[in-house]
Amino acid sequence: MIDPEVINISGFTALYIFMLSAFTGYEVISRVPVILHTPMMSGSNFIHGIVLVGAIVVMGSASTILEQIIGFFAVALAAGNAVGGYVATVRMLEM
Repeated sequence: MIDPEVINISGFTALYIFMLSAFTGYEVISRVPVILHTPMMSGSNFIHGIVLVGAIVVMGSASTILEQIIGFFAVALAAGNAVGGYVATVRMLEM
């Protein structure tokens, strides 16, 4: 389990990291030629799995019932995201 005292990030630092990653992701994706978007998106399905693993870890370290409920929904949505990504990839490859 993750010890909450080990990870001590302030809200401002978390917001800064989120904004920096969003900007970097936008810049990287905007420089990819249009013809490569479909293979790039189908090849990046591993990210959905990482999100699912992160949701499971967060749910496992939940201590209150509210955190467990939020963790459950995070796991459910991440699993749906992963399955949807692979379904879309299969449909694109069948074209």
